[in-house]
Amino acid sequence: PVAAVGGSGPLVHMFTSGTTGKPKGVVHPVSYIAGWLSYLEHSLGVTRESSYWCAADPGWAYGLYAAIVAPMAAGIPTLLLTGGFSVETTWRTLVDHAVTDFTAAPTVYRSLRASSVPVPAGLRLQRASSAGEPLTPEVNEWACAALGLQVHDHFGQTELGMVLANHHHPALARPIKAGSMGSAVPGWSVAVLCDTQEDRAPTGSLGRVAIDIAASPLMTFRAYSPGQQKDSAAKFTSCGRWYLTGDIGLMDADGDLFFSSRDDDVIIMAGYRIGPFEIESLLCQHPAVADCAVIAAPDPIRGEAIEAYVVLRADHRASAELAGEIQQLVKTRYAAHAYPRTIHFTDDLPKTPSGKVQRHVLRTLRLAELTAQEKR
Repeated sequence: PVAAVGGSGPLVHMFTSGTTGKPKGVVHPVSYIAGWLSYLEHSLGVTRESSYWCAADPGWAYGLYAAIVAPMAAGIPTLLLTGGFSVETTWRTLVDHAVTDFTAAPTVYRSLRASSVPVPAGLRLQRASSAGEPLTPEVNEWACAALGLQVHDHFGQTELGMVLANHHHPALARPIKAGSMGSAVPGWSVAVLCDTQEDRAPTGSLGRVAIDIAASPLMTFRAYSPGQQKDSAAKFTSCGRWYLTGDIGLMDADGDLFFSSRDDDVIIMAGYRIGPFEIESLLCQHPAVADCAVIAAPDPIRGEAIEAYVVLRADHRASAELAGEIQQLVKTRYAAHAYPRTIHFTDDLPKTPSGKVQRHVLRTLRLAELTAQEKR
């Protein structure tokens, strides 16, 4: 039966995606919906005139709220598609339903780009958005040429909802900067803090991405489910002002945020602090690479060494020459010290159901391999 529970009443009990470890439970209150309404209007730019399709699985927070809850709350039609992903079905759905507003995980755009299936005639797309993982640059190189528009990168978490975006709303839209996740969604205040202090980091300096709780009226998260008190405490600074997202990034003078890595994915090699995303962004621009992930592996001299797991496009084959070519790309276009010392060619990458790469799984597998080699 219908019941009035108020904004603090429980709505959904959901679990984080487990990108870095064991999933953690979060009870979303009814007021959590308000943040998604702000995101739907300001960041996705969806209106009552839109033909809107969020292709994310409703089994994870983005799909549930962006595809179902927010459109229902706003009274805006939404398109749902049953069945697994395929390039052919995606193109056909976009054409048959004259979709104007499309949002999906980066892996969807990368799959469309890597496929031999041609872009169909009759697309009506006006706005394209991405969330779940940072959008690597090769996607927009393809999208500009193939779709005639750019994919707007957005950032959020199960705990928070969506907090950063390259907005589509005309009053907020501005030119996209390569590699930027955009600026704060209305209702949120985002900052970058120093590594060990609770002060803001200098403009353009890497630090901890954080939410200013008092200045973020859409913030609803207070703690994880009972039994996870330690995890809850780790998300807030000692002064109680800041919520820590667990990400490393930098903010420029315009308030645009650039992602570097999850804080536990940072690679420290011979004194250099390297975020895997920068390396992955370069690797994905190689014409042979369909997808990739970069991790740190133990190294007796450097402490840690960069290694890359690479999924090739269907028309390319693994070889020592190709590995060398990929390594050289990083040396010449990023930094000589930051190239992957080892390239592992693989058929696929471990991912969460929402499409996020599980680098911690690759690190665990690689450590087991190296330990077994030492014993031999």
